[in-house]
Parts: sequence; C-alpha cells; structure tokens
Amino acid sequence: MKKHLLFPAVMGTLLAIVISVTFVSAAVEVDTEALRDAVTVDGVRAHQQALQSIANANGGIREASSPGYDASVDYVVEQVTNAGYEVTVQDFEYPYFEEREPATLKQTAPSEVEYEYLADFYTMDYSGSGEATAPLQAVDLILPPAAAANTSTSGCEPEDFDDFIAGNIALIQRGTCTFALKAENARDAGAVGVIIFNEGQPGREDLFGGTLGGPIDGVPPVLSASFAFGTTLNDLISDDFRLTIKVDAFSEIRTSKNVLAETPDGRDDRVVVVGAHLDSVPNGPGIQDNGSGSAAILEIALQMAALDIEPRNKVRFAWWGAEEAGLLGSQYYVDHLSSRQIKDIAVNLNFDMIGSPNYVPFVYDGDGSATDTSGPNGSKNIESIFLEYFDEVAQVPVKPTAFDGRSDYGPFIEVGIPAGGLFTGAEEIKTEEEASVYGGTAGEAYDPCYHQACDNFDNINLEALDIMSDAAAHSVLTFAQTTSSVNGTDKGKGNPKFAEAMDYKGSHLKK
Repeated sequence: MKKHLLFPAVMGTLLAIVISVTFVSAAVEVDTEALRDAVTVDGVRAHQQALQSIANANGGIREASSPGYDASVDYVVEQVTNAGYEVTVQDFEYPYFEEREPATLKQTAPSEVEYEYLADFYTMDYSGSGEATAPLQAVDLILPPAAAANTSTSGCEPEDFDDFIAGNIALIQRGTCTFALKAENARDAGAVGVIIFNEGQPGREDLFGGTLGGPIDGVPPVLSASFAFGTTLNDLISDDFRLTIKVDAFSEIRTSKNVLAETPDGRDDRVVVVGAHLDSVPNGPGIQDNGSGSAAILEIALQMAALDIEPRNKVRFAWWGAEEAGLLGSQYYVDHLSSRQIKDIAVNLNFDMIGSPNYVPFVYDGDGSATDTSGPNGSKNIESIFLEYFDEVAQVPVKPTAFDGRSDYGPFIEVGIPAGGLFTGAEEIKTEEEASVYGGTAGEAYDPCYHQACDNFDNINLEALDIMSDAAAHSVLTFAQTTSSVNGTDKGKGNPKFAEAMDYKGSHLKK
C-alpha cells in the first residue's frame, strides 16, 4: 500500500550499528545488523511467491477455511518446523458470513425509487436475512449532528424505542454504542429492518462497512448508510412513505487455524508474540494484505534460526487465521490464554500490510500523543523502539497510526498487553503533503488493490517492503534480547477501556 521513495542510502555506510534501547529506567544494547542483513527482500518475496502459487492453485484466494488457506498453513508449518521451531497448529471455530447476492433497498411509495448498493447503502456483516416492506421510523436522531463526534446515543437504549411502532424499519444514527446493541434494541422493539447511517461530523460522513460482531438471533436485515443518504431518508418520512429492504445472506460455523512457532530457548515469562494474519479476503490472493506481513515474519523467523540466535526471551511467531472475518483467530488465541499466560506475554508486535504500492511508513501510536488513542502501559516503549530505529538507522521519516482495532493487535490490547507494529496504508487516500515527503501519487489510495483480486504478487512496493521488513527484524530481536521490563502493568482480562477505545473489529466498524 505504499509509495515510491528515494531515501538516503545510508545502510551501506553504517558499520556494526548498535542501537541503544531504553525501557523505563534501564537500557540494553542490542545489535540487530546481522539479522537485518539476513532478512532480504528476495527472501521475503520468495514466500510471497509461494503464497501466490497457492492462490493460483486454489481459485485465486486464500480465505480462512478455504483450501488455499489450508495450503498456506501447510507451507508455513513446513518452513518453521524445518528451522527447528516448536510448532503448534491451533484449530478454532468461527462464524462465517456471506451474502448470496447484493442487498436491495428501494422506495415503493408514494413513488418507486431504487437506491444503489455500495453507493447509498451496504450490508452489515452478520445482518439478518429477509425481505420487508414497511414505513420508516427515525429513532432518537441528532440532526444537525453534534459538534463532537461519537456522541449520538441513537438506538443505544431500549427507551429510545418507546414510541417505535412494531413492523416499521428503524432509521438509526451511528454513535456511542455498538451496531450490535442498536440492532438488538431494534429487534426487541419489533423492527423488520434497520438502517444505521453515519453520524455526520468530519470523518463520519461516508458510507461505511460495519459489523454486528457475530450472529444475533432474530436480528432483521441491517444496512449501513452514508450521512447524506440517511438524512435524505429522514426527510422523506411521511405517512405514505414506504421502503422495501431485502438481504439474502447466511452465517455458518466454520473451522480455521492459527500457526504458532516458538523458539526453544528464552524466558517463558517474557514472551514476545510476533503476529501477522495469514488469510486473504474472499476476493483475491492477499499477497500484500497480508502476504507482506506474513512473509516478513516468516523470513525473520527463518533467519534467526539460521544465525543460531538464542533469545533471552522466548519469541512466539504467530500466523493468525480469519482476521478478515473480524480478528477471529487472534481473538480465539487471546480468549484461551490463562491469566498467568497473559502476564507472561511481554509484548505483541503486529505486522499487517507493510508493502503498499503507494505507501507511507506508519508506526502504531503507542502513547496516543498523535491520535488520542493510547495502547496499554508499555506500548509507548514499543513505539519508541521503532521511532529510534527509523530516526537513527533507517533515516526514514514515519507517521503515527492509531490503535483503532483494524488488525490483530486488538485482542491483545483488550487484555492490557503492550502492543506495537508497522503498517503502510490501505484504502485511505494519500495526501499532497505525504506525496511531497514520501513520493507516490497524491489523491490515490495507499493500496489501490486493497481487498481486491489485483492484490497479487505485483501489488507490492519493494522499497516499502525492504524498509519495513528491516524495521520488523530490528524490533523482534530487540525485544527478544532485552533484559529490561516493558512496564506492561495493564495486563489482565476484562479491562473494558481498551476495547471501548477501538471503533473497528478488523476491517469493519463495530460502532
């Protein structure tokens, strides 16, 4: 998802660079140059080529629970087993959702108007299936919207539906609570359909992809909509106004897999979990999303073994399944950790999409200084390792990105495990300022092939992949060898503050 960059060629002139890394009050010097030199673009690309070949042989996809995904798992397992890692394949069940055909929404009275799927509205993941023609009824809307975002409580309380007429379609505004809660309250009030439109402030105006997070018994068809379309519908409400909503979808329980490869050596009370999701979307091979991160951490693991590196702290490489369905593989893994196992994980490093064609190098904002969403205690220290590396070694300017729940760090953050990582951009548009700094094309997406069939072997910026793979290798070895605490004092199940701070569950909004 990256850009075209020409940074100073400093690597060849730096001899045996030693980075001083400071955690809280202690410091440890870790020389990562040998590992960075061993982790080459060619090595990472060889794994991406293998994933592309797997997709080619399996209908062009590597979606979780598909033959293409299972073959991807087999490839990774063979590689890390041969390298001497202790390997576990973790099976898990997850709810699969699919639309049989695009949803439809049309005005049927007083006149007929057909609205456009993917332009005016979109189906929420785990929407109910069915068809209904009914009046539209607004539920506790704030129009015009409040100045502050994420403040509307439309549909969040059962009392919002006190005057709701059973058999109507509910028009609800996005806001403070989850879409699942809004849909459940609408169901309980007798709604035969639900349309949730964006809240209306800057950044909350466009059509969005949303998720209910999982199947909900008896929930009616649920659609998302842009703010403009939602307000248009609200203005059309009258005694004779009718809408027909139709969703043809199904959900079933499927089985997928996580791959865990652990170093034989290292302290098991300071485990470094290095993760990347291995699955693709149903639309393409996913060689950038997330064949880039999966291939990079695989090459890091293989080169650590080849160099006979004995880590002070155990390193657990993880290839997550069903990330594209809502971080379900990593969620299963974290949900099945004991309290002791949670405390034994020092950090989670996450690498998802690190070779975007029109890239910007992003580092997760651990302390929330730039994005107002901080990670658990210790996340600032992870961020600082990346920032020091990019400043002192790579000499590449970077930008912060928020912990918004769009990747597999989410479940770790929710239980207070410090997290950090790298990202090079997805569907967002590159700005003029970013293009002036990093090159590439302003006005185009960081990854124009995001979640599409064209996310193939050619959909990679090699410069981005090189820069970010080296940074990933540096961070993995730094945390593998440090003797200092990362100060992860927030660890423990049931801490709601981190979950509530994240708007996404994977690629879809949850609230």
